[in-house]
Amino acid sequence: MTAVDPWIKSAEKGGMTALFADLTNDGSTEVVVTGASSPAASTVELHETTQGSDGSSMMKPVEGGFTVPAGESHELEPGGDHVMLMGLTKALKPGERVTVELQLEDGSTSSVEAIVKDFAGADENYGDSESEDSMDGMDDMDHDDMGDMDGMDHGADSPSNGSGS
Repeated sequence: MTAVDPWIKSAEKGGMTALFADLTNDGSTEVVVTGASSPAASTVELHETTQGSDGSSMMKPVEGGFTVPAGESHELEPGGDHVMLMGLTKALKPGERVTVELQLEDGSTSSVEAIVKDFAGADENYGDSESEDSMDGMDDMDHDDMGDMDGMDHGADSPSNGSGS
């Protein structure tokens, strides 16, 4: 599996951000991403965005992981599935590179090196946190202000990353 055009939205120390990429499986069997970790964050989770009963977009941990069928891709994008990095250990500034280790169902891992970008969209609403270091309000995070992401440039200035398993 490879991560094509991986990128992370810039964010402040103690805050939250997400990894976006196109996960591509050129193999003959499906690959399931079951978890992730990164030295850039104290907590890393696989998240999906769903519609709440009131019609708002709600972000929540995904059950069962991200399945990438053989010969296909699975898109991680703002407003959709993504790898959430929480409790950032340092500020992530545009141009920096961040490593995220994806854990796969078969016990192997796939290392992704993502470039940090200053991205004006995806004004996530994570609840009422009193300080940068607070992790309160992380349950039922929502992305109400994400807007329409169709036609968005996903990284003309970022290199493709062919690393992975």
